[in-house]
Amino acid sequence: MSTENHDHSDPGPKRVRLTVAIIACDEADRIGEAIESARFADEVVVVDGGSRDDTVAVAKALGARVVVLDWPGHVVQKQRATELASHDWVFALDADERIPPALAEEICVVLADPGVWAGFTVPRRTWWMGAAVESGTWWPDRRVRLFARGRARWGGEDPHDHVILRGPSGALKVPLEHHAYRNLAEHLATIARYARIQANGLRRQGRRARWWDWGLRPGAHFAKALLLKGGWRDGVRGVCLAWLGAAHVALKWGLLALEQPGPESR
Repeated sequence: MSTENHDHSDPGPKRVRLTVAIIACDEADRIGEAIESARFADEVVVVDGGSRDDTVAVAKALGARVVVLDWPGHVVQKQRATELASHDWVFALDADERIPPALAEEICVVLADPGVWAGFTVPRRTWWMGAAVESGTWWPDRRVRLFARGRARWGGEDPHDHVILRGPSGALKVPLEHHAYRNLAEHLATIARYARIQANGLRRQGRRARWWDWGLRPGAHFAKALLLKGGWRDGVRGVCLAWLGAAHVALKWGLLALEQPGPESR
């Protein structure tokens, strides 16, 4: 990606070359800002999972290399995007995330001399209902996003993917900006969809839901988010997010219980 005429035009010290890899599906209204935030990189590759809107056209118009594939799930799709990168170092970005200029500068600095690091964690600041969440389980939400692809692979259980490094990790300081949901309706729909995916995954693993899974885990999540993680500092926003997180946990284990044979399903 060219760095001309953009806020990130100064790449800083000479560095190893970088690909920003984005997976997307039906993100025409958001993919543009994600790509624009990544213009400091040498390449942006977008792996589209079969969008029915203008995601592909928008990404191509902004100079991204676009590859259209099927949708096998989050973990496999992110691994595909990593393998499609032209450069050895990759920054994994979601379509609803933005790399602020200060983070772009920090990335350029560490890539000037990556040293022994196989990758770097990045804090992620999520915005919800018009404001940033500063506590609870959503902050600092550190994740490995910058990594040497030859020393990393994607793992986890859909929809919650993560990078597994073969080697030590460093830590970046500037947060990635995350605009998770367009509105509350989308948040609620995502909870339902992700709970279904997770319940199916647990079933494939041979797991069974016990009474304490659907009876106690939701309350434990609420207490963790609001008290142990300090979600109360975000006021009513923190309370709402703690309840929504607890509802997600209850639905995941409840679906598993309802669809398995035995007394736990009653």
